[in-house]
Amino acid sequence: MKTKLTLALEKTLYYYCRENGASPVEEVTMPDDAGIVDTLSYQEMPDLSIEWRCYELKVTKSDFHSKAKLSFVGHYNYFVLPLKLYQEVADEIPAGIGVLIYRPFDKAMLDTATEAPVAPGYLTVARPPRRQDLQVPESQLTARFIASQGREVNKAKQMATGLKQYSTDRLYQELKKRHQHYDIYDPESNFYDQFIEDTQSTAVTALQTEVDALNLEVYQLKQALKEQRP
Repeated sequence: MKTKLTLALEKTLYYYCRENGASPVEEVTMPDDAGIVDTLSYQEMPDLSIEWRCYELKVTKSDFHSKAKLSFVGHYNYFVLPLKLYQEVADEIPAGIGVLIYRPFDKAMLDTATEAPVAPGYLTVARPPRRQDLQVPESQLTARFIASQGREVNKAKQMATGLKQYSTDRLYQELKKRHQHYDIYDPESNFYDQFIEDTQSTAVTALQTEVDALNLEVYQLKQALKEQRP
């Protein structure tokens, strides 16, 4: 399970990439045992070349020192870290790897904001990355990226229906198993309340992801049409 801080970093990074003209997707499995990229972004540059960026999200020192493979296979590669963690591990970050620092928005500022931000915080560049050649064939990278987009679209289609995707019998049986643990004085400990909250939250995120995936499909179709023109 992802922690709240990890989800905050992930959501903030998603909008950071979008604001910079890139299309991001989370948890992309790489070929040839190259691990899983936490977030992979795709961006067409003015000269029509494609730029790939890989982001590894870490929230604790033990997480940073995990033996899980770092999938820095893109043209530019980053760690995305909370400020405190960056201060602890700055000397351990390899040369050429960029760093984005996550800071949550100040609550006092949010209380006086005229418009709520779409992300829980913001990112600043603590260290710029150095460009490298792709570490996997671009055709495979593109295929994995599109497959991950398809996965998110499928999730969106499921979650858009909310509880409708579950049969009445299944919901009844699952809730019946848990009714003996229901505590009206502690809603956060109740599976039913958590289920409703998670379903609604995931539905919003999934729908946004579906929109982004469809936009990517439109772009790819336009590119294909351009290539077919004499």
